[in-house]
Amino acid sequence: MSPVTPPYPYARSTQVSLAPVKHAPLNWLRQAHFLTSAPKLALCPPDTGYELAFAGRSNAGKSSAINALTAQRQLARASKTPGRTQMINFFAMHNEQQRLVDLPGYGYAAVPEAMKRIWQKELEKYLLARQSLTGLILLMDIRHPLQTFDKTMLAWAKARGLFIHVLLTKADKLNRGPANTALLQVKQYLETEQLSFSIQLFSALRRIGLEELAAVVAERLHYGSAELDEPDLTRQTTSAHPSADLAAVDPEEAALPDKILTK
Repeated sequence: MSPVTPPYPYARSTQVSLAPVKHAPLNWLRQAHFLTSAPKLALCPPDTGYELAFAGRSNAGKSSAINALTAQRQLARASKTPGRTQMINFFAMHNEQQRLVDLPGYGYAAVPEAMKRIWQKELEKYLLARQSLTGLILLMDIRHPLQTFDKTMLAWAKARGLFIHVLLTKADKLNRGPANTALLQVKQYLETEQLSFSIQLFSALRRIGLEELAAVVAERLHYGSAELDEPDLTRQTTSAHPSADLAAVDPEEAALPDKILTK
């Protein structure tokens, strides 16, 4: 039997205190359901409650991260062609005042420049104007971190004074030494930029860092609040996205397990 390798370490800035969550956030996040999609800020759900947005380049593994976090294979559906999804997708807990947001992927080479500019404008509007936004999960492929788009998102977060949690995805594709080196380099950049942040290594495929990510999400969505955690019995769930191009799981991080095992 091969030895069991412990999870990759989780590092965060000393400027940010992640309060301990008493209950199991991963179990809570399994109740997430698709709420709606919006092509622009004006058509988003009412700007109330708490939202935590996921952003990243089109091949960074956003859909895989959300699916692994919620233990649902196709809650967030990846486009067959990276960079084609144009909607801002909202997922809610039982109480729809607690939402996860999947922002449009950006930066894929096959997307026309004119379309990239439109997406960038809508992303900027959302990040700077959305009052219910409590933080940003920025996903970067650990093999190619801090691309131009990533730095743009970090600049917007800094302008807004927004907390940012950096997820270095596909960490299983590097050995431990190079992975930790990449984490340290990105952490040093964030400190230089004087951002309010935390950072970790993550792999949806190997379930590396799921518990750490769930703790961040739970805190930002105010999990544990008696008022917010009451189920909204009047909600109407939607079983699938309206976007026709949201049909395939991220090919680089497919085959997610049906259940996430917690310690």
